[in-house]
Amino acid sequence: MRTAAPPSPWRAPRLSWRWVPVFQRNLLVWRKLFVPSLVGNIAEPLITLVAFGYGLGALVGQVQLGGSAVPYIVFLASGSICMSAMNAASFEALYSAFSRMHVQRTWDGIMNAPVQLDDVVMAEMLWAAFKSLFTTTVILVVMLVLGISASPWLLLALPLLGLVGIVFASIALIFNALAKGYDFFTYYFTLFLTPTMFLSGVFFPRDQLPGFMQAIAQWLPLTAAVELVRPLFLGQWPTQGAQHLLVLLAYAVAGFWVALALTRKRFRS
Repeated sequence: MRTAAPPSPWRAPRLSWRWVPVFQRNLLVWRKLFVPSLVGNIAEPLITLVAFGYGLGALVGQVQLGGSAVPYIVFLASGSICMSAMNAASFEALYSAFSRMHVQRTWDGIMNAPVQLDDVVMAEMLWAAFKSLFTTTVILVVMLVLGISASPWLLLALPLLGLVGIVFASIALIFNALAKGYDFFTYYFTLFLTPTMFLSGVFFPRDQLPGFMQAIAQWLPLTAAVELVRPLFLGQWPTQGAQHLLVLLAYAVAGFWVALALTRKRFRS
């Protein structure tokens, strides 16, 4: 008698609203560590903003962007807030998610209840995106207090930053599914996130890069995020906004699908 072949790990996600209690569980745990978590997430980007924005900004003055001069502090702030969304989502979807999945075996305990792995992965992705959005919202408030920008268009930056969190949480969960230990994440930070930060126009305009690097950088998810958020800081509507938004959506969908498939394979073995 032939046994049925196991379903493909690359099948379409099967999701239900049972991801909500998993999300709530992470939220309840995080509330106990709210203050140190908040300080840890916002301290570094704010120190970077102050040091480079005001220190280096005093030397650079203004940056030529699209034929107009932009104060360097505004240029840096609009890029660094996207970078902060990337880092916050990546850290949560790597170290914290790996702890729950592999070290603490929290996912195994959750799946003893009527909750599928697909819902757990969805909850982890959305939780990382939520923490990323919370972090960037606090940073954005500080930027408003400092008077870096007073553009009313900044309200549109929040849903965009939420999408950035979803993108990088999904990508990070791919590496989470492949990791055997925490040291594995060094490859992700060193070989992907660090080059992304320097190629995506966070610290300097991308047109300063060699031509082949500009071609690569154009399709990076952080580049799309910066190109969408930076004009909002300047009170402008993003040019080629549809293209950049589609790039982010493509990374989000593909990243989550791959992450889910690899996680299914890991739990099957």
